[in-house]
Amino acid sequence: MMNRSKARSLGWVAVLAICFALLVVLSFKVHAVKSEVLLAERQLIALERETMLLETEFETRANQRQLAEWNAVEFGYEAPRAGQFLDSERQLASLGERLGPDAPSPIRLARAGGDDLDEAVTDAPMRSPVSGAKVTLASASTEKDAGAVFAEAFGDFLIEASPIRPARAETPRANPSLASAGTGE
Repeated sequence: MMNRSKARSLGWVAVLAICFALLVVLSFKVHAVKSEVLLAERQLIALERETMLLETEFETRANQRQLAEWNAVEFGYEAPRAGQFLDSERQLASLGERLGPDAPSPIRLARAGGDDLDEAVTDAPMRSPVSGAKVTLASASTEKDAGAVFAEAFGDFLIEASPIRPARAETPRANPSLASAGTGE
């Protein structure tokens, strides 16, 4: 037979085993809920991305008239016509231009020259690979600085886009109603 102390210790072991089993079951449930929450968050992120994509497409389609005007005025793009598509590489090759009689060979080797660009141009003038005509390069000293051109254009843009307009100074005109009020008539 069991005495009281052995029964008590077996009771505590049974209680601890039940608590441990409940802890394991509870941790599995917590892990399952956590997985569901992560899955739901991933689905929310995917839906937000899809929503942003659809909003962008909606805004683009809503601006079709503006895009058509920009295309007609600014860009001048047209849809390709059926005659513009080629069937083979031979048709593409036939569109190339024939080289002129004075044209250099298509492959040229570069050589190291002096630091001065003008010397390099006078030593070996460049020629067009198609016509063979001499090509003159614009000198960097005669052109405007790109930064200055950009700054000037950007300044003009800011002036035009600014909601604040310069005040127009006008001379005050004589208002007949104010003039009669001031004289006491």
